[in-house]
Amino acid sequence: MQMKLFILSIAVSCCSLAHTACAQSTWKAAAIPITTRWTAAVSPENALPEYPRPQMVRSNWQNLNGLWDYTITAKDAAAPTAYKGKILVPYPLESALSGVKKSLTPEQKLWYSRTIKKPASETASRYLLHFGAVDWQATVYLNGKKIGSHEGGYQAFTIDITSQFKPGDNKLVVAVWDPSDQGNNPRGKQVLQPRGIMYTSSSGIWQTVWLEAVPEKYIDDLKITPAQNSVTVTVSASQNEQLTTELAALDNGTPVATAKGNAGEPLQLQIPNAHLWSPDDPFLYDLSIRLYQNGQLLDSVTSYTGIRTISIQKDEKGQERIFLNGKYTYNLGVLDQGFWPDGLHTAPTDEALRFDILAIKSMGFNTIRKHIKIEPARWYYHCDKLGMLVWQDMVTCANESPAARLIFEKENKENLALLHNHPSIVCWVLFNEGWGKFDQQRLTEWMKTTDPGRIINGHSGENYDRRPIANPGERWKSSDLTDIHDYPGPGIAPAMAGKARVLGEWGGVQVRVLNHQWNGSEGWGYVSVPPAQFTDKYEYMMKHLKIYEEEGLSGSIYTEPFDVEIEENGLMTYDREIIKIPLEKIRAIHSRIIPATSAPAADFKIKDMDTTNPDNRYAGLLENYRKGKKDSLFLKDLALMAVRLNDLPNAQLIASDYYKYMKPPFTRSEWIFIFNMTSSVKDKGFEFIRQYKDAANKNMGARQADQKLMTIIYNDEINPEISSTKIPDWNNMFTRTKQYGAAGEEIYMRAKTLYHFNNKEWDQFAPCVSQYISKYAASLSPEELNRYAITVFYRYSDTSLLMTASGWSQLSLKQGERSSLLFTRANLLYKAGRKQEAITIQERALTMAPEADRKNYETVLAKMKRNEATW
Repeated sequence: MQMKLFILSIAVSCCSLAHTACAQSTWKAAAIPITTRWTAAVSPENALPEYPRPQMVRSNWQNLNGLWDYTITAKDAAAPTAYKGKILVPYPLESALSGVKKSLTPEQKLWYSRTIKKPASETASRYLLHFGAVDWQATVYLNGKKIGSHEGGYQAFTIDITSQFKPGDNKLVVAVWDPSDQGNNPRGKQVLQPRGIMYTSSSGIWQTVWLEAVPEKYIDDLKITPAQNSVTVTVSASQNEQLTTELAALDNGTPVATAKGNAGEPLQLQIPNAHLWSPDDPFLYDLSIRLYQNGQLLDSVTSYTGIRTISIQKDEKGQERIFLNGKYTYNLGVLDQGFWPDGLHTAPTDEALRFDILAIKSMGFNTIRKHIKIEPARWYYHCDKLGMLVWQDMVTCANESPAARLIFEKENKENLALLHNHPSIVCWVLFNEGWGKFDQQRLTEWMKTTDPGRIINGHSGENYDRRPIANPGERWKSSDLTDIHDYPGPGIAPAMAGKARVLGEWGGVQVRVLNHQWNGSEGWGYVSVPPAQFTDKYEYMMKHLKIYEEEGLSGSIYTEPFDVEIEENGLMTYDREIIKIPLEKIRAIHSRIIPATSAPAADFKIKDMDTTNPDNRYAGLLENYRKGKKDSLFLKDLALMAVRLNDLPNAQLIASDYYKYMKPPFTRSEWIFIFNMTSSVKDKGFEFIRQYKDAANKNMGARQADQKLMTIIYNDEINPEISSTKIPDWNNMFTRTKQYGAAGEEIYMRAKTLYHFNNKEWDQFAPCVSQYISKYAASLSPEELNRYAITVFYRYSDTSLLMTASGWSQLSLKQGERSSLLFTRANLLYKAGRKQEAITIQERALTMAPEADRKNYETVLAKMKRNEATW
């Protein structure tokens, strides 16, 4: 971008002297299994100091990132009078870089506090407090008075604090409530219990907080829309009446187009023979915007734009394709999740943020599908600047409640407005694999009407349910693309008139890279190959992709550029240190689909993966151990290697020696080792987990220690008994399991309940499941509660038992309403004789039912109204 970048590097007065004097002594990054090359560069003095809004730049601003006070209270508690410690803003609470690394539950509230000073300014009349993003519900106070609030974890918001902003010190407080995956909020891949394709939550402030001084009447927003040889700009002011604007588009400082008009009205800049933006040539025009009243200059900002068009057109063979600037452009992309080991949702530095895009481009891709996450504005700026096509997902919520749907639509509108100006974004993705899907056609058409200048992907992975695609016309109605997912793939979407065919997700090949894993024992992928075989596997898959491209495929999104926590499907490791296919080789593979037009950037540095299998050295390393080599790191790696090679006796022997180096309280890394090494009640790690269970849960996640203990007890004490042909001796099993305390009692009850359920022993099942749920309901998932409740509905007629099961169903709804859960409760109440209440709940379930279930729900509702049996 040719914008005068000196504006973006203005010295920042981030904190008061009192705030920075002891910063280094009060903060340090929390321990995590792996870090990035940028982790050590982060400090309270330089926490993301860059200008956060590169598409509307002013010089008079102050960065408020740095150390804030924080505390956690009950959700409904009053504002705290004291704070627990320091947190480094803008890194989320759960991240290592925050210095806190704690989870926030839906029953809690997170509080931030700091002092800010009113800047001296001769020209400023108003002061705006900006938040890049706060997840999820933020309430802001200044000097004890509420000055604003915002709901939405991914959208920027601004509060005019002028009326409460006084000379000298001002106390700024932000209260945050984040239900994570337990509420109606769009939250993407964030969960309280990370597992599989779901990752650690990012609660609280996770993007830059900053203060801006502006005149009384100021430029409030810009809407920039490129077209062929022109760009339309709407300048919104804090008040538009009797205000005018002057615009100029510049090429290297030389004006190439100008326009004048009223504020709030669209103005067109005509640029004959415009220099077009593309991944091969990401040329950007600078924009100068000035606001006047009666000829007097009130305010000015700078911006930029790229001139490009994106459309679906037929190629010379009559196949619908994706066309960029009137030319067929295959979208060779990756599924980028946007997570970091040290900062979670927040990249440690701006250099790191840019690195991800640079890495993807250097590998030979031209497209990123940003997967159910909205990034900070500077991420899209780097895409604009470096030349990267972006498919932008909306952020979904798995909750199907009417409230969740309203919030989803509200945030979608904000997302489209927030990101409208970025030329890199060429496609909006509405739904992914049916998650929270509703009114797909209506919302797709709303997107097309709202932003006709971009491609709309109404549903990526509409084959998510694996049913045959019998009626594709309905499945992708009003969408510009037909989009399937195929793991490992590749595959090709069906051909439909007016729609390009894309492979919205594929790949997912796991390659383990030792010493660069988040949790080695739990790492997974859709398929797994040894390091030495990955290049050949990937090249083979890409050759098949090329065949599909020749048959009509217009785009493909490989899962994924980087490993994410335990998901090890990346072309690079989670710490961004190792590339799993040599750079020149992967570029050569990709060049068969889209020719490489430039060499990798000179500042892109990455190490090749060692494809030799270290496990091949196991025999020699074991011999060194027997000869007395027993330093801690050697023992740890050798013990894990023994587990991988199924040498369990030596694994326990070596682990016992490593345990001698460990002293409680154990770190997360040590707990991961203990969990990896523990598979029997006889293992020393089993006693560690039992003795320090609360600490293990704190480090590994809620109930992870309980689950580990129960799994081991089940495998050692219960499974051998119930797997035999004889009738289980439940009394003997109870005696053996109760010696392990609460975990033994819970797994005994669970195993007994499931045994009766699986063997259809309904006389024994009813009292057993009732006892189990009455004691352990809080630890059961909504799905499991629902399974037991619907079983009672179909198998029993006793009114008392039906009402008891209705209570289980009601418990399952506490984590959020879903049509299937409401359906179960309605049927239980109906069979128990509570007809009217049942009908009301069934009507609610029908409003939330997915299309595939709607007919059945309607039939059941009609039967209820006619007093007919529904079972």
